[in-house]
Amino acid sequence: MREDQIENEVEGTLEKIVYRDDLSGWCVLRLSEPESCEIITATGMFVGVQPGERLRIWGKWTDSPDYGRQLHMDSYVSLSPRTLDGIQRYLASGLIDGIGEEMSRRLVGAFGLDLLEIMDSHPQRLTEVAGIGRVRAGKITRAWRQHREIKEIMIFLQSHGIPAGYAARIIRAYGKKAMTVITENPYRLCRDVFGIGFKTADKIAGCLGVDTLSPQRARAGLLYVLGTFCEKGHMCYPCGALVEEAEGILRIPPSLVQEALEALRSEEQVVVEQRGTETLVYLKALHDAEAGIACILQKFLDAEARSISLESASALSWFESRGQITLAPEQRHAITAAIEKKALVVTGGPGTGKTTLIKGIISIFEREGSRIHLCAPTGRAAKRMSEATGRDAMTIHRLFEFTPASMARGQEPARELKTDVLIIDEASMMDTVLFYHVLKGLSPHARLILVGDADQLPSVGPGNVLDDIISSGLVETIRLERIFRQAKKSLIVVNAHRINKGLMPYQASPQADPDYFFIARDRPEDVLDVVKELVSVRIPQRFGFDPVTDIQVLSPMHRGILGVANLNAELQRLLNSSGKALSRGSLRLCQGDKVMQIRNNYDLGVFNGDTGKIACVDAANKMLDVDFDGRRLRYESEDLDELTLAYACSIHKAQGNEYPAVVVVLHTQHYIMLQRNLLYTAVTRGKSLVVVVGNTKALAIATAGMTRAQRYTMLAERLRNPC
Repeated sequence: MREDQIENEVEGTLEKIVYRDDLSGWCVLRLSEPESCEIITATGMFVGVQPGERLRIWGKWTDSPDYGRQLHMDSYVSLSPRTLDGIQRYLASGLIDGIGEEMSRRLVGAFGLDLLEIMDSHPQRLTEVAGIGRVRAGKITRAWRQHREIKEIMIFLQSHGIPAGYAARIIRAYGKKAMTVITENPYRLCRDVFGIGFKTADKIAGCLGVDTLSPQRARAGLLYVLGTFCEKGHMCYPCGALVEEAEGILRIPPSLVQEALEALRSEEQVVVEQRGTETLVYLKALHDAEAGIACILQKFLDAEARSISLESASALSWFESRGQITLAPEQRHAITAAIEKKALVVTGGPGTGKTTLIKGIISIFEREGSRIHLCAPTGRAAKRMSEATGRDAMTIHRLFEFTPASMARGQEPARELKTDVLIIDEASMMDTVLFYHVLKGLSPHARLILVGDADQLPSVGPGNVLDDIISSGLVETIRLERIFRQAKKSLIVVNAHRINKGLMPYQASPQADPDYFFIARDRPEDVLDVVKELVSVRIPQRFGFDPVTDIQVLSPMHRGILGVANLNAELQRLLNSSGKALSRGSLRLCQGDKVMQIRNNYDLGVFNGDTGKIACVDAANKMLDVDFDGRRLRYESEDLDELTLAYACSIHKAQGNEYPAVVVVLHTQHYIMLQRNLLYTAVTRGKSLVVVVGNTKALAIATAGMTRAQRYTMLAERLRNPC
């Protein structure tokens, strides 16, 4: 039998941790064997080990041409150090607050080999050591017990296939009850811990002996399947298709899925509702949000607005005279509606005067002394709104002071927003849950104005709020269609409107300095080469844009050679390959990298899609700082998987943002995503320059692609027939 097939047992003292991946727990260790005095190298998933610790390892020997002979660990146990030097190094490693090198020497000197036993069983004796009083002894004892508990939990988690990087989050979520909670219901991990999905929890459940036909597994699996549909934008899903999908993923009989559905319904975790002949299934929180919007919005429209002494005609004349402008008829109509109606939707593409309209509404209401608040779904969109209007604008979350508890549990907002006029820009980005919380926190006597482009992609979150409100007819909607003369000089604006009408964008222009280009390449490898050259050389040299802060690469998909993941890896190597870095699995985060937040973090006040730049990397303490438009936030090692590189991002993630220069990757590799509203959204992200790189066929497919991906939502129907 070959050596790499024989199970070996090795025992030794951990001398040095050569490498540790905090997310996976993968380590390279150096151990000294007491009998042979030989230093050996061991690799594997070691959790929470410290220098000075004694380990008994079972594994197989391998020979690497680069790293030599190594023991690949299959399993191991941690043993207490049994030498004075080992105990001293173990305690001095920083794992216990209150014990450094000097104090560890004193403790070992006082108690010798009995020290660890005394800390476990007779901690009051620590006060016999000079410099340790009752308070300090209590602090050391608590830290020691917490360390032992956490280590026991981490070993339990690691033995069930949970990466070490998630262990800290699990302990943070459940504390000392972690093992009990997971043993009783491992599927809670899907719901409570970011980064752990159903498949991981299901694997853990299998290790714990949960039957594949258990009702617990069927319920968790059904919630997982329904959740994946919600992640794709659906508020609900047809019951038959949901059951069929769950049956295929879980590999269980349909009867068990139906039983699980009934159980979840009785537990009020899901809501089942009939629409004509179709049965739809909702997650309870999403059903509450959708039904809540219909009910609250109708009550809002029925309530009296705060009285104002404005007369529309004179207000319009005053604004036109003050600004020395002539408003288009639809702009005049919109301002009149803003004065006379409780709620208004204004929609239109680029160059149609939405900003001028917002300025007009603000000026007119400010003249009357009205309280006006401006907000947008994302920080970048709020910043653009502020720059365009000259007034303070906030994110919706900051304005309404939404907290993690209120958003997650559907609680009432902490306060009612006292305002006379609320204007929300980029309203197409609002998902159903967010708009529900807005309505709950808005004074019923205010005016509400939603501004957005209904032809863009819908929100990343579930629902299609702006489109549903428009199609319901409940709220007056003004469509701005006229492109103003100044905007007509921009090929970005002209081509965006052509795409929206199903016409191919112009490829060339008689303009001396066009702002839109199409570069045709058929081979994906050639497209990638052109993108790299554009970002690193051609655009910076010709237009003066910074390749990191000013240029944004957009792609329809995440996978493949032209997907977001590979584009980011290639651009990082090109633009920022050196310097201090932290690794998270296969991802390397370097000082100076452009990064994106990929989940809402209410504690930090940063949200899905926000982009920033890594300002500082502290490799020793496994943490880094990210600058988000002047706000510097600290990320600990267990939170790094909330970040991803953002040299390139998906077109969906770019919603609501505007960049000085945009490079759009468009290829037939992206066939399933090639829709008109996706291309339209991509082109309208560029403020001064848009370059589309790809093949003409893909451009033609996207331009002609009328069909929008259907989202299952009943908001429009509810608004037509409110409670």
